[in-house]
Amino acid sequence: MAAERAAERERERSLPRIRLDLPRERRARFLPEYDPEAFGRISERIARFLGTGRFIVWMTITIIVWVLWNIFAPPSLKFDEYPFIFLTLALSLQASYAAPLILLAQNRQDDRDRVNLEQDRKQNERSIADTEFLTREIAALRMGLGEVATRDWIRSELQDLVKEMEERRDGHRGDGLGDHGGLFPSGGDRGSDVPDR
Repeated sequence: MAAERAAERERERSLPRIRLDLPRERRARFLPEYDPEAFGRISERIARFLGTGRFIVWMTITIIVWVLWNIFAPPSLKFDEYPFIFLTLALSLQASYAAPLILLAQNRQDDRDRVNLEQDRKQNERSIADTEFLTREIAALRMGLGEVATRDWIRSELQDLVKEMEERRDGHRGDGLGDHGGLFPSGGDRGSDVPDR
């Protein structure tokens, strides 16, 4: 039993260690490799061309020339007689390749649209969050400004104080205190600022 464990440990040590910090080596493949992005770009170009009026015009001209050549050309130069089987085969082949290329181009466009929509959604979320933040900040500023004394408020408070002082002064004059008592003495006693003790 111990000999088997020792042999197994020795076998594990002899195997090359797999390192996780390095990429795996590429395995040999039997199928040909291709770049999916390059193939997708080519298919989009073909699909775009198939969807243009230029393609329809060229295809119509080709079919008309084909039919006219095989009807009016000398028999030795005709390559597709009246049922035009070769033309039918060519058009079927073109359609069988065009459909998957168009679907591939549409799938790539859907992927791009999905990415754009996701980016738009994230941008909208950020805009909403920014708007909510700014709304809270403006509300806090308004509440803070409600507690801050404005120039008009200070002016009205000072006017009220001046009016109240004038009323008190006028009220004390009526009591017989005159200028010597009251709130605003008129300076008859201009001696020391220190009160008598």
